[in-house]
Amino acid sequence: MAGPSFHTGEETLQARAGSRERLAEVGPRVIRPAMPETHQTFFGQLPFVVAGAVDGAGQPWASLLAGAPGFITAPADDRLRIAALPPAGDPLEGLLQAGARVGLLGIEAHTRRRNRANGRVVAVDGVGIDIHVEQSFGNCPKYIEPRQAEYAPGQEARPESLDFTGLGDPVRTLVAAADTFFIASAHPDDDGLPAHGVDVSHRGGPAGFVRIDGDTLTVPDLAGNNYFNTLGNLLLAPRAGLLFIDFARGDLAWLAADAEIVDDAAALAAFPEARRLLRLHVRTSRLARRAAALRWQPPPA
Repeated sequence: MAGPSFHTGEETLQARAGSRERLAEVGPRVIRPAMPETHQTFFGQLPFVVAGAVDGAGQPWASLLAGAPGFITAPADDRLRIAALPPAGDPLEGLLQAGARVGLLGIEAHTRRRNRANGRVVAVDGVGIDIHVEQSFGNCPKYIEPRQAEYAPGQEARPESLDFTGLGDPVRTLVAAADTFFIASAHPDDDGLPAHGVDVSHRGGPAGFVRIDGDTLTVPDLAGNNYFNTLGNLLLAPRAGLLFIDFARGDLAWLAADAEIVDDAAALAAFPEARRLLRLHVRTSRLARRAAALRWQPPPA
């Protein structure tokens, strides 16, 4: 890895959690500058990938790129080719240009596997994106609901889109029932260091684990791998882009939020298993009906 595995925001939170010394040793072994063969194969079998990027105002966004399995290929261990582009009206539309930082999360929920590949776009053409991978690493399988995704082109044609200040009522309903969402964040410095990139990650829990108070969401941060990729970015640049999915209908909701990390005892008392809380003050939201070119099988009962 060129440069350190973790940046100062991640290291600060690791130190607070008592894991800094261990991760200083582990980081260079698990966060690699290229993908192992198992990760290359894994991306190639997925029907979608979650992508994160930053717009011109510094707002991160997370969304989906979908295709028939095989639409993602690895021409080299540090390259990914994604034969898909963000559709019109998607927050990522126009952001995945050559030179742009990008975070990728490959997740296969029914096997509870997830791997990250962060880097930069090196080329874009009319059918897809080429990415130089600068960080490749896996994540633990906790808190993943095991529903299986299938590529279903056509159902997303001309989706209805609704925009809101804060949380609109339809978005609020989707969030209140969610057991899964994705969050994009970014280091404030675009200086070429691999650790200073864009990240997109998964958050999961029992349905209703995201608590809503007006336009503010509160998410418990539970025991995990303690890399603090997302929270480390948010400590330095407290803007987040959230993606919620209605897995039954295929609706997508994108939220732009200001983030706050909370670790005082009084606030944590309402979340017995949480190590800390993530409060997300939603500025805007957008709901697109049947916008996902995917179909999900529900988790087993």
